[in-house]
Amino acid sequence: MEHKHTYDAKGKQLCCTQQEKIYTNAGASSLLEDGHSKKDGHNHSEHSDEDGHDHSKGNDSVVKMFLPAMISLCLLLIAIAFDNYFPQSWFTGWVRIIWYVVAYIPVGFPVVKEAFTSIGKGEIFSEFLLMSIATIGAFAIGEYPEGVAVMLFYAVGEVFQTLAVKRAKANIKTLLDQRPDEVTILENNQAITVRAENVQIGNIIQLKPGEKLGLDGELISETASFNTATLTGESKPDTKAKGETVLAGMINLNSVAQIKVTTAYTDSKLSKILELVQNATAQKAPTELFIRKFAKIYTPIVVALAILITVLPYFFVYNYVFSQWLYRALVFLVISCPCALVISIPLGYFGGIGSASRNGILFKGSNFLDIIANIQNVVMDKTGTMTEGVFKVQEVILKPEFNKDEILQMVNALESQSTHPVATAIHNYVGKIDSNIKLENVVEISGHGLKAIVNDKELLVGNFKLMDKFNIVYDIDPATIVYTLIAIAYNNIFIGFLTIADSIKEDAQITIDKLKALGVKTTMLSGDKSTVVKFVAEKLGIANAYGDLLPEDKVNKVKELIAKNETVCFVGDGVNDAPVVALSNVGIAMGGLGSDATIETADVVIQDDMPSKIPMAINIGKQTKKIVWQNIILAFVVKAIVLILGAGGLATMWEAVFADVGVALLAILNAVRIQRMKF
Repeated sequence: MEHKHTYDAKGKQLCCTQQEKIYTNAGASSLLEDGHSKKDGHNHSEHSDEDGHDHSKGNDSVVKMFLPAMISLCLLLIAIAFDNYFPQSWFTGWVRIIWYVVAYIPVGFPVVKEAFTSIGKGEIFSEFLLMSIATIGAFAIGEYPEGVAVMLFYAVGEVFQTLAVKRAKANIKTLLDQRPDEVTILENNQAITVRAENVQIGNIIQLKPGEKLGLDGELISETASFNTATLTGESKPDTKAKGETVLAGMINLNSVAQIKVTTAYTDSKLSKILELVQNATAQKAPTELFIRKFAKIYTPIVVALAILITVLPYFFVYNYVFSQWLYRALVFLVISCPCALVISIPLGYFGGIGSASRNGILFKGSNFLDIIANIQNVVMDKTGTMTEGVFKVQEVILKPEFNKDEILQMVNALESQSTHPVATAIHNYVGKIDSNIKLENVVEISGHGLKAIVNDKELLVGNFKLMDKFNIVYDIDPATIVYTLIAIAYNNIFIGFLTIADSIKEDAQITIDKLKALGVKTTMLSGDKSTVVKFVAEKLGIANAYGDLLPEDKVNKVKELIAKNETVCFVGDGVNDAPVVALSNVGIAMGGLGSDATIETADVVIQDDMPSKIPMAINIGKQTKKIVWQNIILAFVVKAIVLILGAGGLATMWEAVFADVGVALLAILNAVRIQRMKF
């Protein structure tokens, strides 16, 4: 059996069961989808949703979802009272039957109708057909109260399932999509409030203290501090200077700021992150895919078994009573509905994705939650992953016959062609680029450095592998110096080097300790100098470390690990290390906040650059998998026991209801636990 899904105008999945369509025709489908409160500090009443609707309408929707069940329950209780406690002379025969039919219709008709609709689409063996056969069969043998009760509890269970799934999705949307609906823009020095989606690129937004930014832009005020918790999960203030990028979702902390809009509302970083997480359920985990396939085979088998339970005893049982064996078969059908599996398992994975998102970790699919739970070796880059990636020039060692200022100006001009952190360090050290220096034939040699022609002479700036590549003779041993070295050659002559240092991140040590506690091996691969890499690795306690690696060398190292049948997670910037990310079982990108390419490349994105989120992601994967398997075992064990009892005539419809709806609800409650866990 496979549940149907509904989709919005953009083709995004909105719900997890066909029952949502059945029980929310009166508008309940809006509940918790967009009806959550989106406070931006000023632009909304806390009781309004993003369309300006009052939240009391959401409560009305809940009542409407339960209304059919409430009507059936009232009629059923009255009928049971007339049958057992307050006998009525008129409550017999056709009057009694019609009463129970009327009690059945509010909850039974939508299911029966959906069963026929599914058959028309070729989906014969659905849970709707199972419930229809079981309850109508109960009526056929005179078990009217049980027929109504089974469908009633089934309907209530489906509503609870729908609400649980929608609440899980709404939690993620509330968590991430916190853009204000309205923003204040400046036109002719006049402040005007407009809808955020109507703002044009180039408009100037005026952002007061406490307000949340609605679109991505460039800060045109001198400075401003922002709370970035919506994007990174961390509320640490981030001070921006004039010209720097600020993103939708950031909250202005102090003075009034002005931002020039650079990106359309629907293309903002927050929009892309939200879309990524909402679409994460499209990539199913192997366990989830197996259960779906299993349900398709399982359901027709139990229908066949139910028929056999009814018919076969005729040939073997001396005092065969058709109605007795039909009742057992109907009980068997009710028990067999795989609701607990088909609903709670996707909900468990969605809960894991939501929990990770709340902590600033974006999974691109539930399949990666499964894979990361079994990771054996975390392979990490050094720069920007375990270290700050903020380099500072420590020393400048040049041969005395060369003019230090002139050489540094040429190096600064050449490094301006690169976005590498080393280039930033050199620029910060040297200062403004000399516009009189003319560069020709600039070439970036991957894993080595830069080459250009300056004053008709060749200038080389990079690591010592670059010197070796161009047969430049040098008189020092790079291995004896711990710091990162930037060698300089001019006119085929080695003229000196710069030493550059990077600092280890505050939580790097905690990261390695937690990975060890999880039983995960650690390996560091870097293009940086071997002595630097080994120094950092030894300080942190990383088991294996390799430096002076080109991108293809990193690929080969990861291939070696995979050849040992190890599941490998690679952590890097997600762009330069794209080949390794693609090769590894799970690719994690650090600092996805600033790079669209990073989000595109990696399987998992850590938004705030904190390596301690690596073991957290692994732990979330493990807890998600644990909960999913708890639900699978619970469902199978309870159903197997009650199926055997039902076939033997030892279980009634009431036990069958517990095995179906009861277990489904228990599994759902277990699945939503992960959304409340702290990691």
